[in-house]
Amino acid sequence: MTKKIVLLPGDGIGAEVIDSAKQVLDAIAEEYNHTFSYETHAIGGSAIDEHGTPLPDETTAACKSADAVLLGAVGGPKWDQNPSHLRPEKGLLGIRKALDLFANLRPIQGFDNLLHASPLKEEVVKGSDLLIVRELTGGLYFGTPSERRNNGHSVVDTLAYERAEIERIVDKAFQAASIRRKHLTSVDKANVLESSKLWREVVEEKKENYPDITVEHMLVDAAAMRLITNPSYFDVIVTENMFGDILSDEASVLTGSLGMLPSASLREDSFGLYEPVHGSAPDIAGQGIANPLAMILSAALLLRHSFNLDNEARIVESAVQNVLEQGYHTGDLNIIDGQKVGTEKMTERVVDYIKSNSATNSIMSCYA
Repeated sequence: MTKKIVLLPGDGIGAEVIDSAKQVLDAIAEEYNHTFSYETHAIGGSAIDEHGTPLPDETTAACKSADAVLLGAVGGPKWDQNPSHLRPEKGLLGIRKALDLFANLRPIQGFDNLLHASPLKEEVVKGSDLLIVRELTGGLYFGTPSERRNNGHSVVDTLAYERAEIERIVDKAFQAASIRRKHLTSVDKANVLESSKLWREVVEEKKENYPDITVEHMLVDAAAMRLITNPSYFDVIVTENMFGDILSDEASVLTGSLGMLPSASLREDSFGLYEPVHGSAPDIAGQGIANPLAMILSAALLLRHSFNLDNEARIVESAVQNVLEQGYHTGDLNIIDGQKVGTEKMTERVVDYIKSNSATNSIMSCYA
């Protein structure tokens, strides 16, 4: 298999963790007979500094010609005082819209030897394994441009959805639930918002096409509470843009570290943009101590969703599980009785597992 991947390091630790993911993908390519080529382009604050815009035209063009995109992180205090059109986050919103990446998938799974790091009691978070499917290109973040009125004393933001936008994300969530535990929770605010009433109508219509899926509706405030009190209750959650943004950030603390959480942003075909949930962490950038595992797990999602290489994706995920079980950890994880390592060493351990596992598979195949 030959594929082209665009790398968008972005800001802060983005370049460091992107390099880790590239090393892992190179190991997969070498061991499983694939060819991955790369182009690196600017986005976010670094793009503002270099090109005067958070999303240069050449970055968008390169992404459109690629088979998949890996993104590090954007943002930082350096650009906090910039006008709104020159904020790093505009680059992220812009590339999502330009590539029509309407579905954001955030898998959240607890690792047993990290449960102590969660702010929740271990017995509450243990067994948590959920997927949040968030609509990504509509809703409040993309409505009619916000405006201030009455000499700045009143403001207007617009939450807008087309039925087709809701239908496609709901279908994506049903498809995800069908290969998991077949339980879909649709989160809305249908007791208040007209957009949520339409959302609920669409879910009710779509469930007729998925008779094996158990479907329930839950108001967003109730969902927020249950994520903390009983996270293992959920299988797949589907919701609109702003609710998904908030709930997925809330759920991210279940694992004890943002450094463990990957995400995939997908469009109708197999194309996707893959990034860790964590931010740019400018306070530790360049120190070689960033946790690369969320970025590496995002690369695993790339292999699965864009390249249809589920076996290779599982190898990467197993490698991450293995290094954690051996006690290797970066500073944000603090595994009890473990060995603290930096970004480079953690990446090496993952790559070593991939190569050794490939050798084991080759030996086993000789006796098959």
